[in-house]
Amino acid sequence: MSDAEAPADEWTLPDDSAAVREALIEWYEDDHRDFPWRRTDDPYEILVSEVMSQQTQLGRVVEAWESFLERWPTTAELADADRADIVGFWTDHSLGYNNRAKYLHEAAGQVENEYDGDFPETPAELQELMGVGPYTANAVASFAFNNGDAVVDTNVKRVLYRAFGVPDDDTAFEDAASDLMPEGRSRVWNNAIMELGGVACEQTPHCDEAGCPWREWCGAYASGDFTAPDVPTQPSFEGSRRQFRGRVIGTLREYDELELDTLGHRIRVDYAPAGEYGRDWLTGLLTDLESDGLVDLERVEGSQPVARLRRDG
Repeated sequence: MSDAEAPADEWTLPDDSAAVREALIEWYEDDHRDFPWRRTDDPYEILVSEVMSQQTQLGRVVEAWESFLERWPTTAELADADRADIVGFWTDHSLGYNNRAKYLHEAAGQVENEYDGDFPETPAELQELMGVGPYTANAVASFAFNNGDAVVDTNVKRVLYRAFGVPDDDTAFEDAASDLMPEGRSRVWNNAIMELGGVACEQTPHCDEAGCPWREWCGAYASGDFTAPDVPTQPSFEGSRRQFRGRVIGTLREYDELELDTLGHRIRVDYAPAGEYGRDWLTGLLTDLESDGLVDLERVEGSQPVARLRRDG
């Protein structure tokens, strides 16, 4: 049985864990990707980067992040903005589900109205903000306040699985990540271990090319077996429901309002009122957007529904 297949009660971290920790931190501090959000400890700027990065490659996030903060540099200015403008920005920059823009807007309002403009600092408190789940809360606590727990994302799981034979089990990953993280250093540690998974221990590893600092301890490097936990496949954007949600938002920004069929023909060339991608399909899409607080759908008996972008500051 390989280390990677060992049962949960048989795996162990290296005896010289202190050396393991220092090797990774030194490697990261010596040379790492220079994303602008790594040069700030402003919790608002970090929250924006985390939300934008959820479905977008980091290289593309940089321009969107800088433009967003130039337009809305503080939570106060974001909270006062028209939601339709924020959602439109999200759509224009292809930043994933546009309800995340709505949640970011609402979270800014919470910071201003419930916290007097000061961000909460712990993962538990940060989860009280709209749309902020455990992972994002921990990231903001770590990178803004150096007050987070060990991050456990897909990259971290892959590193721990390969290097130390931690089994594909969420509890085991959390335990191992927590045991490894040096106390009081969540900012540098979480950045470092995610960087390791992002540039050295990718699906196709680049151990020597990236100068992986854990080669002397890594079971996969010693054995040549670089299997890793399964990674969920990201659905294709082209033709997806997410793509057409964005098209609806983008089209409604150009018009005060549109009837159902007019909107349908503008967002897809194969729209046919009675077809597979027709009124039922579009009504379902609009109903979802209405539930998310992004669209108003006016239903009048005997007439086609009319859709308009919701605007509220």
